Amino acid sequence: MSVMCEKCQHPLSLSDGELNCSACGAHYPAQPCCPACRQPLEVLKACGAVDYFCRNGHGLISRRRVLFQPPGH
Repeated sequence: MSVMCEKCQHPLSLSDGELNCSACGAHYPAQPCCPACRQPLEVLKACGAVDYFCRNGHGLISRRRVLFQPPGH
């Protein structure tokens, strides 16, 4: 499932913590979400590492499994 641009409905790509549209040039902040419950994840940063934690019972989420989407989706 890909996230679509709100302006032109083209797929967004993730780059430098942002979702970018190559078709219209729109930029959206990327919010990390749990792949199981689709709720926002808590970002844990320590010693240069970034981890993601789901407060809804799914625990630590691997960076490869995190879904990035615009806030409010």
